[in-house]
Amino acid sequence: MVKNAVTPKAKVSASASKAVEFRLRAPQAKRVSLAGSFNNWDASSLTAKKDTNGIWTIKATLNPGRYEYKFVVDGSWVTDPVCKENISNTVGSANSVVVVR
Repeated sequence: MVKNAVTPKAKVSASASKAVEFRLRAPQAKRVSLAGSFNNWDASSLTAKKDTNGIWTIKATLNPGRYEYKFVVDGSWVTDPVCKENISNTVGSANSVVVVR
């Protein structure tokens, strides 16, 4: 079970795109990745790194816009537990939403 995740935060870069950091607290997980509308839902293209506190971090460079995403934790697709906005998807579950300004 994924608990106590940390909300994504955007950092401004030199261009119109922004580095967005996604964080998830999952100390027991062996592998965490990020899939979303920004990478064609590819669960293998953005792999997170775990720190000593069990926080997994992934950075993605995104253009301004609204994106849906999920974490993939040891093969299970999960919404971001601290994301303030979730939206129903076409497979009967929900996706988390991040807005990059």
